[in-house]
Amino acid sequence: MTTSPSRFLLCIVGPTGVGKTALALEVAERFNGEIVSADSRQIYRGLDIGTGKPTSDQLARARHHLIDCVDPDQAYTLAEYQAAAYAAIADIFARGKQPLLVGGTGLYIRAMTEGLIIPAVPPNAELRAQLEERAAREGGAQLYTELQQVDPEAATKIDPRNVRRTIRALEVYLASGQKFSEAGRAEPPPFAVHRIGLTLPREELYRRVDRRVDEMIARGWLGEVRALVARYAEAVPALSSLGYPQMRAVLRGELTLDEAAQDIKYHTHRFIRHQYAWFRPGDPRLAWFNLLTQDAPAIVSKLDSAFVTR
Repeated sequence: MTTSPSRFLLCIVGPTGVGKTALALEVAERFNGEIVSADSRQIYRGLDIGTGKPTSDQLARARHHLIDCVDPDQAYTLAEYQAAAYAAIADIFARGKQPLLVGGTGLYIRAMTEGLIIPAVPPNAELRAQLEERAAREGGAQLYTELQQVDPEAATKIDPRNVRRTIRALEVYLASGQKFSEAGRAEPPPFAVHRIGLTLPREELYRRVDRRVDEMIARGWLGEVRALVARYAEAVPALSSLGYPQMRAVLRGELTLDEAAQDIKYHTHRFIRHQYAWFRPGDPRLAWFNLLTQDAPAIVSKLDSAFVTR
């Protein structure tokens, strides 16, 4: 692909709860931008409160893409996301606007900014159902152990807790004989990429995330999960998203709401540490901003001088 120097994708990354959405809205309003979500859970309809989707007021401030794309019981592959995101970005460029890629799903970010070549293996519904049934019966750790045996390189790049990603890697291998890791080649995207990372001191970030969990529960997160479980099978992969298993346990009477809240906070802290493995502060491609010392207007001002004059 040929990269056009006159157009670029501005990528805003960082851990969950750091403030990516708030900054993205400021940037979109300043630079005539539209937001392309890079969140692997906000693509699902109905998973609203627990995934921190933008509110109706936030959605009104800037056009968003790749939110509410599929139902929770539908499969959605990385290849499908990449194709849809490329199409959205091309459409935004064509209308003379600035695309912003915003999110915390590291693999989505890599697929778009590095042009990862994804295995051309279509979803195999029957095989996937078998693997999902095994995961429910035997536990995701057993499938992860099998992935380590057949494709250790892929296993090192997948969080052992990410059962959905483990299943996809095994599905590709079992359906085609092709190792998932062999798709690690890349072809640069047809636009330049500028990356900024948002961060906070770890204890401050944990404090904000803990408060956000409490706010989500107060807004009716449990009721959201109750409605989803009533409509879909409880074991659909989307309901393995961060925090949703604990809410399901509350519905089954296995946890109190307070116990679930504490467990969600604990696992969110772990998830943040995993995200920092994707978005490393030492990565020279990322311009980092500490939101404790620089607010959104200050960051927008720096972006103004850096990009608008290009």
